Amino acid sequence: MVPLDNLVALNEIAGPQVIDHYNLFRSAEIDGSPAEGLSSGQGLTNMEKLFDKYKLPGMKFEWTGLALEEKESAGRVLLIFGLGLLVVYLTLSAQYESFFLPFIILLAVPMAVLGALGLVAARGISDDVYVQIGLVMLIGLSAKNSILIVEFAEQQLEMGKSVIVAAIVAAELRLRPILMTSFAFILGVMPLYFASGAGALGRHSVGTAVVGGMLVSTILNLFFIPVLYVLFKTVSGAVWRPKPAPSLPPCD
Repeated sequence: MVPLDNLVALNEIAGPQVIDHYNLFRSAEIDGSPAEGLSSGQGLTNMEKLFDKYKLPGMKFEWTGLALEEKESAGRVLLIFGLGLLVVYLTLSAQYESFFLPFIILLAVPMAVLGALGLVAARGISDDVYVQIGLVMLIGLSAKNSILIVEFAEQQLEMGKSVIVAAIVAAELRLRPILMTSFAFILGVMPLYFASGAGALGRHSVGTAVVGGMLVSTILNLFFIPVLYVLFKTVSGAVWRPKPAPSLPPCD
C-alpha cells in the first residue's frame, strides 16, 4: 500500500460545475433573440458579424436547433417553390388531360407573388421564412380562381360556343363566387395581419404576404385569365390543329 499523498497533491480551486462539449470540443451555448423590428435572419447575421469581430484564436461557432434549421432551409426556397409549382402543374394536367391548359392557371401565380412582395415591402417587413411560407400558400390560393374560369370556359367551349364567347361567359358566371370566396379568405387572414402580442411579427409576415397576394391576384386575374385563355386556345388550335382525314377514291 502506497500513501496517496506520495502520488498526488490536493489543492482547492474554483471551476465550473459542468463543462459542455459539442462534437467533442469544449463549447459555450449562447441563446438570443432579435431586437424589435428585426427578423430572425437579420439576428443570425448580426450574431455572426459580432463573433467574427470578437472571437479569440482557435474559436469557431456552429448553429443548432431552430437557428440551424433556418440556415439550412434558407437556400432551398427556390427548390420548394419550384416543387410546389410542379405538383400543381401535374395535378392540373391530369385534371384537364392536357399539358397546355395548366399554363394558363399557373400564370396567376406571378401576379399573386407581385402583390405579396409589394405589400410586404410597403409595410417594411423583411423577406423572412414566414413570408416564404405565405408565398408557397399562394400557389394554390391564386390558382383556385383561375381554375374556376378555365373549367367553365371549357364547358362553354364544348357546348359549341367560340373561344371568345366562352371566356366572357365563364368570367361572368364565376365573378360572384370568385369575389365571395377570395374576400372571405382575406377577411379570415386579417387577424394575422393585425396581430399583436408574443409572436406578432411572424403572424404579420404570413398575413401580409397572403393578403397582398390574394388582393392583387383576385382583381387582376378576373381580367387577365380570360384574355390568356383566348390567346392560349387560339395558339394551341393553330399549332395542333387536327389534320383532315385523307379522302378515299370513289368505289366503282
